[in-house]
Amino acid sequence: MPSIEYDLKYLQAGLLDLEGYLLSNELYWPIGVGAPAGDPPFPRLTLGGLLLSRTRLEGLQLNREQQAELQRLSTRMDETRSQWRVAWGHKASREFTARLNLWRDFLEDYREKPAANVDRYPYEVRRRTMLELLGPDADAIPSAEAELLSGLDKLLKSVFVPGDFAWDSNQINSFPKDKFWYLYGQPKEE
Repeated sequence: MPSIEYDLKYLQAGLLDLEGYLLSNELYWPIGVGAPAGDPPFPRLTLGGLLLSRTRLEGLQLNREQQAELQRLSTRMDETRSQWRVAWGHKASREFTARLNLWRDFLEDYREKPAANVDRYPYEVRRRTMLELLGPDADAIPSAEAELLSGLDKLLKSVFVPGDFAWDSNQINSFPKDKFWYLYGQPKEE
């Protein structure tokens, strides 16, 4: 999982371009800064990426300076969401659809060849987590997409083996088990 510095810098960089991103037709917006040394490159800016970074940080033990920076960034993000509510909702809906299709593709790959794909689960389940975070902000999730997500959850539950938290244990407070059940285990390997 990314470091605290990584998520804070992603939020900082994303918020610099957020209004331009919201008003653009782009779903994946390039971030013009590099990641901290030793961390992987930043993904492109998306609302799901911002929400995931913020959620990861909210459950961590941050020092006073980091907590103040997270509060500042969170307030700014919420203000931008309020100011550009229609654009935010439209972008969240588009991203929800894109992430849902990628999540479906992974589960189809898993269903065809479980042993060859189960090791991808900790990475791929980010998409399911982003769907959870994006849902409340989306304009309206079409019933077909809501049904697809429900069906994918049923498929996952049918092969799911409860177990350890899928990501670093320091993230566990950010993702309660009742809401993010799919992070507490993984699909069967066979």
